[in-house]
Amino acid sequence: MNPIKNKKDLEGTIDQIRNFAYTYLEKYSPSKQQLKTYLFKKLIKKKQQISSKKEVFNLIDSVISTLIDQKLLSDKYYSEAKSKALLRRGYSLNKIRYSLIQKGIDQKYIKASISKIKENESDPDFFSAIKLCKRRRLGASRPEGNRSLFFKKDISILARSGFSYEISKKVLEIPRDEFIKFCKMI
Repeated sequence: MNPIKNKKDLEGTIDQIRNFAYTYLEKYSPSKQQLKTYLFKKLIKKKQQISSKKEVFNLIDSVISTLIDQKLLSDKYYSEAKSKALLRRGYSLNKIRYSLIQKGIDQKYIKASISKIKENESDPDFFSAIKLCKRRRLGASRPEGNRSLFFKKDISILARSGFSYEISKKVLEIPRDEFIKFCKMI
């Protein structure tokens, strides 16, 4: 069952995986899935004498479970921190959800962090759309003559960013003086 025949080599490999994990955790705060992918790539690069991928993942999982027990790695805290950071950047709730899914976060943590954002923020998608318009110079940030010309383009940019049509239309139709007031509120 052991991927490495010699017990000394197995312990050395586990120590090596653990050291890779510690150095990665010093630099970044990854999710479980990101750390798992990194460790697998690192072991493949080192070209260890390992017989199968399944056994390699078993070794990596054992190291990750010890990191979770030591509270050095937590998808719950990663989900909360990442969702807050993405909201500050002007991401929509849909884009935040999709981004967390891509990082390999469990659905229960995603739902908890999204609901926490909805509780703490009043209309988070609206203000995120305002931030995006300010940053990308869309809608009211454009000169008055160009706003109607670029309406379709601006609404498609907001749609690709995960905002609904209603919110996109509402943000793009805001007069310039109100837009400036909203920008100061943010």
